[in-house]
Amino acid sequence: MSRARRALVTGIRGQDGAYLAQTLLDEGYEVFGADRRNGDSTHWRMRRLGIEDHVRVLYMDLTEFSNILRILEEVRPDEIYNLAAQSFVAASFDLPMVTTQVNANGVLHLLEAIRTALPEARFYQASSSEMFGRVRETPQNESTPFYPRSPYGVSKAYAHWITVNFREAHGLHASSGICFNHESPLRGIEFVTRKITRAVARIDAGEQQQIALGNLEARRDWGFAGDYTRGMWQMVQQPEGDDYVLATGVSHSVREFVEAAFEAVGERIEWDGEGVEERGRVADGTVRVTIDPTLRRPTEVDVLLGDATKARNQLGWKPTLSFESLVALMVEDDCKAVRGELPS
Repeated sequence: MSRARRALVTGIRGQDGAYLAQTLLDEGYEVFGADRRNGDSTHWRMRRLGIEDHVRVLYMDLTEFSNILRILEEVRPDEIYNLAAQSFVAASFDLPMVTTQVNANGVLHLLEAIRTALPEARFYQASSSEMFGRVRETPQNESTPFYPRSPYGVSKAYAHWITVNFREAHGLHASSGICFNHESPLRGIEFVTRKITRAVARIDAGEQQQIALGNLEARRDWGFAGDYTRGMWQMVQQPEGDDYVLATGVSHSVREFVEAAFEAVGERIEWDGEGVEERGRVADGTVRVTIDPTLRRPTEVDVLLGDATKARNQLGWKPTLSFESLVALMVEDDCKAVRGELPS
């Protein structure tokens, strides 16, 4: 009897790692999760999805080549999905070398280990819409030139191109998913979307008075993370490796995200003032949103809007949740968390 297909997922503790593991388990895979050994070893996301006991977690650090090689030789996965990264864009300005070591050099280590030990394995690299940065055209597709605006975006651009190079130079089945922003109740609270939905839930419960934000005008193409991890798996099933944009094709501002989040708890935000003096108020005049200029990035990405025509035509991929439904889902989950109705 042949064994089940094996998948190794780096960054298993993250939002995408949990949803991808769920997708792979549903498809009958034996799933191994690679986790960098540090002070935070919680697997609450997998626990939330009910899959924690079905994923074998191994310790692997992308900055240590010999460690990667040993894990590949031990597990011998059929498919390898690299979701590990220093993924907080704002932190990359303060931690550019750490970001580069993990996001850029780490991918090179992983690809070279695959070429050495498992050249027949299929590889997925998590590229990012942040690579487009100061966009050269709108919407952005697989042929749009990159102009990253953060150390994170720069590191992801290197990782993307080294994946393309290993595919072309060494014949690896290697694909990159240029994923636009994808969110869910499993998003980390350090990201602005969860910062907003968690704050709205706490405000609704009377545990918080207001939220401070930086750039309300930044526009992103937001989709549901579970849809995007399904697309990752679909890419790897193709006869040959390739690059695909995953996006909804609809852009919304941070301001619109705030409005949708408050609407999910029955509140309407009205805006007054300009610049740092702008305020978001509810019907009785209470201030719920303020502006903190220190939260702005040194170099901002103003508008991201993706064109997923290639993924739609070649993979049959499409998003399933609207922007409003996604925001409402996140707010509802955070409201339950604030009330203590969710497992930790």
